Amino acid sequence: MQKAVFAERRGLYGSRLGFAALNYGFYILLVVAIGAFLYYLYNFRAFLLLDLPVLLEGAGLTIVLSLISMVLATIFGFIGALGRLSRFAPIRWLAFVYVEVIRGSPILVQLLLWGFGVSTALSTIGFDPYNIAYQIATLLQSNSLLPDPQPFDAAFYGIIGLSFNYGAYLTEVFRTGIESVDKGQGEAALSLGMNSQQTMRHIILPQAIRITIPPFTNYFITLVQDTALLSAVGGVIELQTTITALASTQSSSPNRQLFVYVFGSLIFLFICYPLAILSGFLEHRLARMD
Repeated sequence: MQKAVFAERRGLYGSRLGFAALNYGFYILLVVAIGAFLYYLYNFRAFLLLDLPVLLEGAGLTIVLSLISMVLATIFGFIGALGRLSRFAPIRWLAFVYVEVIRGSPILVQLLLWGFGVSTALSTIGFDPYNIAYQIATLLQSNSLLPDPQPFDAAFYGIIGLSFNYGAYLTEVFRTGIESVDKGQGEAALSLGMNSQQTMRHIILPQAIRITIPPFTNYFITLVQDTALLSAVGGVIELQTTITALASTQSSSPNRQLFVYVFGSLIFLFICYPLAILSGFLEHRLARMD
């Protein structure tokens, strides 16, 4: 009996030592990997100092495009969610078709449709987004800040395309969040004399927002990455376009091309990783509040 207990304890002790060795081995490999990557950046420090300002400029435009697109996508998604929950069948079906068509077709095709199809159709009837923005900026005495018409129009339709696409996904996120709130709370609010608008604004939406924040943040991360697709529309010099332009110069060696792609990916990571941390924090914080 004592031998069996001793053998069991020895086995547990051995397994703990094995796990400890694996943990220490993992951290050692991690430190080695980080050191090797830093040494790699040090070897290309001349290219780093040369390319960094251009890449940061493209990263700034990527952040601006992402923020504007996410704001518009939130508006589209909220309107779509209200449409999906509407009591009127035509509105429900219209929202249903919007969600299913957008989610069932590639985002690149949608961006090309907006950038070359819808833009051409609107231009034939005299719609010029650059001219409209120029007139508004003139009133604000800031028209000198606007880029040339082609980049502005490409960014305009690219933002609309991204917003329209992600609005369909956020429609389902918001709809699910609203429907997840106990119906009894809405009925109780109505019984206390609130109308449907007050019940939605003060009772349903505050709880639904808590539920939808984590998936909303995850879609924001994906949208930042999908801004790279705007390079297909043409004229939008965001981060991915900048990376491709720097890597494809004729004077670039294969090693420098690889470095540009690696460092460009690292900038994307610096943009997206804080959002991932925020998403995890919100999930943990909201789980504690439940």
